[in-house]
Amino acid sequence: MANFVRLTAAVCSGCLFAGVPALAQTPSTSSGQAYPVKPIRFLVGFPPGGTNDIIARALAQKLTEIIGQTLVVDNRGGANTAIATELAARSAPDGYTIILNASGHATNPALIKLAFDPVKDFAFITLVAESQNLLVVHPSFPPKSVKELIAISKKHPGDINYGSSGIGTTVHLSAELFQYMTGAKWVHIPYKGGGPGLVALLSGEISLYFGNIPTVIRQARAGKLRALAVTGAKRSPAAPDIPTVAESGVPGYEVSNWFGVAAPAKTPRAIVDRLNSEIVRALQSPDLRERLTGLGAEPVGNTPEQYTAFIHDEIAKWAKVIKSAGIKGE
Repeated sequence: MANFVRLTAAVCSGCLFAGVPALAQTPSTSSGQAYPVKPIRFLVGFPPGGTNDIIARALAQKLTEIIGQTLVVDNRGGANTAIATELAARSAPDGYTIILNASGHATNPALIKLAFDPVKDFAFITLVAESQNLLVVHPSFPPKSVKELIAISKKHPGDINYGSSGIGTTVHLSAELFQYMTGAKWVHIPYKGGGPGLVALLSGEISLYFGNIPTVIRQARAGKLRALAVTGAKRSPAAPDIPTVAESGVPGYEVSNWFGVAAPAKTPRAIVDRLNSEIVRALQSPDLRERLTGLGAEPVGNTPEQYTAFIHDEIAKWAKVIKSAGIKGE
């Protein structure tokens, strides 16, 4: 059980912003031009409005200021990021297409048949941020605590709807783990991203949702949703008054999610290093750090080698979790 419930992917605090290579010169493209000389497409695997989109746009805005070229966010939702990820894998390895990876990059291999290799087809640049999920309910739904939610769920098995941003996302897996550990039985309604899932919850179409904190925290603060607990091992700095699921009556419960940046495999190392250096620089800027932490996302920024090792570990970890929980893909 200990291996099953510990789902957080921790990054060594001593590695934060460590080992970033210093570039002696500006990298060049295959034509000999300095990089970058034109806008960069920044793929996001979910529709606008969710956490992936929020973080990508915040990062893109700061990188545009730093490198002097526009990063154009291109939302390609579907299949828990697999559609956008395949598009990235098939793009030219010239530094002008990058993608915001998320937890789906690690969960998809155990859920669906992929038309790309989640490791070999990418040059991993850096882990951008980590965050938790927030268990929120519609105001009309009675529970005001995790214990009350468990009690009501057991009285009405199969009568409560919960939403997710798609099968295999940490939003989905948070709810599956909660049910597994408490004996609750809910009906899953998957949506095509965090934004649509939030809209469904606000309208009362679903009763509860384990939303990424950046997606749902504003609505919770405004009183449009009721927050019950966060999913991490400790309380979130963005919501220190909200207890964890574990301290609310489900000992050992823990789920987190993450966001990083990758490019197609065979992207020149000089370009990967340049992007790594500039992204880490962006994450160190006070304004972007304040924006991300205010949303409940903790900036990271590590080396390509550290991020690549992290991806390997995540894929192996989630394969075990998904198999143990009996979760099936679409």
